Amino acid sequence: MRKPGSKERIRHFLLAHIGEVVSSNQIRDAIGKEVTEWARRLRELREDEKWPIVTHNDRADLKPGQYILTGVPPQRDNVSFSRPISAKLRAEVLDRNGFTCQMCGLSPGEIDPETGRKVRLHIGHIKDKSLGGKDELSNLHALCSTCNQGAKNVTGEKPTWIWLKAQIKRAGQDEQREVYEWLRTKFGD
Repeated sequence: MRKPGSKERIRHFLLAHIGEVVSSNQIRDAIGKEVTEWARRLRELREDEKWPIVTHNDRADLKPGQYILTGVPPQRDNVSFSRPISAKLRAEVLDRNGFTCQMCGLSPGEIDPETGRKVRLHIGHIKDKSLGGKDELSNLHALCSTCNQGAKNVTGEKPTWIWLKAQIKRAGQDEQREVYEWLRTKFGD
């Protein structure tokens, strides 16, 4: 018999703890430390399957990394899934954004100061789908896991220095040297 998938293991864990505050560490321990995409599966339960999962974004008494399944989730036969963003469109977004998070400026492989883990990039909506945003190049941007987790339904202006850092990272080595030399002559070592 096949071992249940990570989403199924999260379902079982949350159903056993309805109404209780559970931490991200408890979820990871319950489903297995080898599962790296547990937060995505949790979001899928909340967004796609409409599970009543509450986070610190919803209630002030919860800390980041704490969750509550507030009630019995809806039956599965009412679930409708949207088509994922195509691989071609994902590649276009990542290339346009210089393989850099558009909120914090981190790139894949760098260590995220918030989590201490290597950065992984995701594709996020500028205007969330729940607010009418579309899966099109002009409405998508690259976000690291940390920024993507905290950016749900947020459409703020990104700081200019982050945009500049992303553009410098995207430029070739010759252009990067020119920027470095310009900064050095302008502001000194």
